Amino acid sequence: MELRGFMQSARARKTAAAVALAVPTLALTGCYVTPVGQDTGGNPVYMYSPVPVVPAQNGMGRSYPAVSPSGPMPVALPVKLYPSNDLANQTGVLTGEVTNMMTGKGRFQLNYQGETLSGEATRVEGDSRRGVASAYGSGGSYMSCEYQMRTPQQGAGTCQFSNGAKYQVHIGT
Repeated sequence: MELRGFMQSARARKTAAAVALAVPTLALTGCYVTPVGQDTGGNPVYMYSPVPVVPAQNGMGRSYPAVSPSGPMPVALPVKLYPSNDLANQTGVLTGEVTNMMTGKGRFQLNYQGETLSGEATRVEGDSRRGVASAYGSGGSYMSCEYQMRTPQQGAGTCQFSNGAKYQVHIGT
């Protein structure tokens, strides 16, 4: 009888220990968003981490966020194209998306007359604000754009399509 009580007590202690070890693990699951700096417009740049990021200390008791070695994360920006000639008036305002990779390059996509056009945007060498974008659809439609960024999240320019339609493009919000 005494041995059975001892075995049940040992089993209960092992179960309690396993639960105690599992609770912190489950409590720490999730995704943490940490500011790592600012862009040229003064807006915060964030890094995503599956574990909490401990701020670095500067030796004077003040802490600063740890900087990610991978750099800023890509940002998806809405794009609106407003008609600027009679041919473009036939389709009205177009919407799309450009993903700023924060490397001077981006991915561009929009739907034009039932066709998805995909391509890239690239900053002009020597000018961190000016850029060109090109996109192509499997049906043969294509477009070319020139733009200038005011901030990494906002810019404007012009686009011309293969059929002669011209648009004013607004990037970001």
